[in-house]
Amino acid sequence: MGPQNPDGPERMGIGRRDFLKRAAALGAGLTAALTGRSLLAAAASAATGAKDDLNREMSGEMVPRRRQGQSALGEYTRMAYQPANTDWFAQCRFGIAAHWIAQSVPVSGPPLPFAWAVAKFDVEGFLTGIRYCGADYVLFTATHALQGLPAPSKAIDRLIPNRTCRRDLLGELAYGCARRNMKFIVYYNHSCNRGDDPEWERAVGYHGPDKQAFAENIMSIVGELGERYGKGLAAWWFDSCYSLDPSGPINTVTTDLRGFRFPWEALAASAKRGHAQRLITFSAGPPPGWMFKYSEHQDYLAGEVNELREPPQGRWAPNGLQNHRWVCLDNPAWVRGGVGTPLMPPRYSVDEVAAYLRAARRAQTPVTFNVDVAQSGGLSGRSLRLCAAAARKAYAM
Repeated sequence: MGPQNPDGPERMGIGRRDFLKRAAALGAGLTAALTGRSLLAAAASAATGAKDDLNREMSGEMVPRRRQGQSALGEYTRMAYQPANTDWFAQCRFGIAAHWIAQSVPVSGPPLPFAWAVAKFDVEGFLTGIRYCGADYVLFTATHALQGLPAPSKAIDRLIPNRTCRRDLLGELAYGCARRNMKFIVYYNHSCNRGDDPEWERAVGYHGPDKQAFAENIMSIVGELGERYGKGLAAWWFDSCYSLDPSGPINTVTTDLRGFRFPWEALAASAKRGHAQRLITFSAGPPPGWMFKYSEHQDYLAGEVNELREPPQGRWAPNGLQNHRWVCLDNPAWVRGGVGTPLMPPRYSVDEVAAYLRAARRAQTPVTFNVDVAQSGGLSGRSLRLCAAAARKAYAM
């Protein structure tokens, strides 16, 4: 049995309906779809104090908020970083990740517009399958190549229309994980990656002359989500850092930075809004350069090894961070592509996965398995069954 979650909504006296109502209230007035058409009419204005109520009940502790007009860059870069306690993460055996994104496709039939796919996503089926295989946490992709968020966001809507959704899928997943004593981790990509989403790159200011304004826009998105979900959001996994900062082992920057250094310390502070003990990692990519740190203001290793390699030797990685591994259990491309094709089968045997899990458990290193997922939210059943069998074998007394 995995570690228990003391922060579940029921343990704090919050019911599912109230949780979702208050989470949705934070983004009221937002509309859906990447299709350029509004899916639903704008919601009523948020009730006064809804955000504060949710923060108090779901967070318990808060990183101090910025005053209106105050720059996060100046405020947070002066703060000494307080590393979060990673004990709960070290106690986790493994988790399941899904690259479910705006470009996800079904097993058969035409793809749905993003907002409709979000509206039809089967949260219960998705989480039931993950819990069946014995996972201790869920890692879910919020944005990827396209900045399409499966939740409301005022910060995004201020920059560009029709990129958010009325349904708060992230909030429902956070609540569902808490009910099942699993932690919820969110993957976030700024989507400024070599022209994958040129409209977004222009809107967010990636190519603009004021790079501080660009950084503030990204931090506003992250901070808004962190405040909304409080303790329901246990950790962040930040990708494509090498498109913002050329100092690491990979450099995919496609804008003129004009000497600007991306303020990782300020982003870390924004990422902790709503829950000061939330874990953070900034990915530097796969080995061999994966130990590079863009900042000391992070808590665990991104661990993007992709395959069953680099077995951990101890709880702490050579760069001093809490160890972690992220492996593609089936689809080596991470993201599903190609309508009319079945979900991919596992790449490894039960024995291979079990041996890797045993080594990781001895090293107090959680392993995240990326599992192929359809647009409906259905995960590869073969991969989940293999995970369950490997876990039973790895942890048998």
